[in-house]
Amino acid sequence: MLVALVTGCMHLAPVDGILYERSLPHGPAVRIRRLTIAGETPVSVVLEVDRRAGTPRAGDGNPPPLMQFEGATEQDAVDALEPHARDDRRVVQLMREKGLR
Repeated sequence: MLVALVTGCMHLAPVDGILYERSLPHGPAVRIRRLTIAGETPVSVVLEVDRRAGTPRAGDGNPPPLMQFEGATEQDAVDALEPHARDDRRVVQLMREKGLR
């Protein structure tokens, strides 16, 4: 369910653990995904890039994490990783560091 639309970025109600998602200009989706069960604390999340977004194979499995964070609440976790998720240059840098690009 869409909660807010801000400059092309989507903040989603936690469906399938997706707390934040936006599309890169060339198609892949940058996501912050919750790893822990809803309501469980502390909250563990990962920053990931789904290069299959928008293709028939989208949603098959989970891409490798670029960053991980553990916080007291979902909002703390999103606040920690969202600046990285919004920055295209940082996303590309993380992908290179992980050997994904």
